[in-house]
Amino acid sequence: MVLRAILAGTGQYLPEKILSNADMSQFVETSDEWIVARTGITQRHQAAEGEFTSDLATAAARNALKDADVNIEDIDLIIVATTTPDYTFPATATIVQKNLGMTHGAAFDLQAVCSGFIYGVNVVDAMIRAGAARNVLLVGAETFTRILDFTDRTTCVLFGDGAGAVVMSAKEVDEDGPGVLASFIRSDGRHKDLLHVDGGPSSTGTVGHVRMIGNQVFKRAVNDIADAMTQCAAKVDMPIEDIDWFVPHQANQRILNGVAKKLAINPDSVISTVARHANTSAASVPLALHTAIADGRIKRGDTVMLEAFGGGFTWGAALLRY
Repeated sequence: MVLRAILAGTGQYLPEKILSNADMSQFVETSDEWIVARTGITQRHQAAEGEFTSDLATAAARNALKDADVNIEDIDLIIVATTTPDYTFPATATIVQKNLGMTHGAAFDLQAVCSGFIYGVNVVDAMIRAGAARNVLLVGAETFTRILDFTDRTTCVLFGDGAGAVVMSAKEVDEDGPGVLASFIRSDGRHKDLLHVDGGPSSTGTVGHVRMIGNQVFKRAVNDIADAMTQCAAKVDMPIEDIDWFVPHQANQRILNGVAKKLAINPDSVISTVARHANTSAASVPLALHTAIADGRIKRGDTVMLEAFGGGFTWGAALLRY
């Protein structure tokens, strides 16, 4: 028997307001055809005025707790992966803790941009294996539209708002049982200028806007994601072709296709929600994971590879058996 972090439940929340590609053409010179051809995106959600990242995270968390049939009293730790916190401090996770009525345990935020949820899985897995936590609520939540420059069509059409959450629990299982099997995370700070926000408390005293050199990010993303997935699977000697499902960060359909082609993955095994959700940064992997579990594609016993790439650069992968 081995102690593993198992996926006990999932949840999501998407703001009510939807911005179609036609809506985006009112802000910048673009079109539905242009956006779909280059990204695969047809729409994105946008948080309402007065609706914060903590609100999205709380709603997704409640849904995950319900799905896992776990009470908030059983949760030891809340981690919120986000690039768009409510405040510089306190941590958005502590606001979620308050919203859920949790007065014990601990809560903190994790910042690795679009890779935040993957980094979170790595942290939760390590803490559970070390005996530091038994039940963890891990949330990826973003109000990314708040840091967009809606005059820059190279970035503003790509992103949306949303939240996805999972409950991960410690459980003694057989070697072929469920849980996180391996994870792999990396970063390279030399490439900040290719994908960054041009503001911050220490540098400008402002929030800033997203800036990106898309073609260079694309090349790095495909290569680094493929490498992360290969190295993650190699940790447990699992051939890529033996993995049932791939749940990638939903940045761009061309990146999803590029990685699948590079690793000779069956496109039908790649979960894609980018058309409806756009790039929701740290929320994109848990949103896609929840979608595929809820619609019955991912079933108990299936092996699932999660992966992401984000500003920093940060990237990583996590392999689990559901």
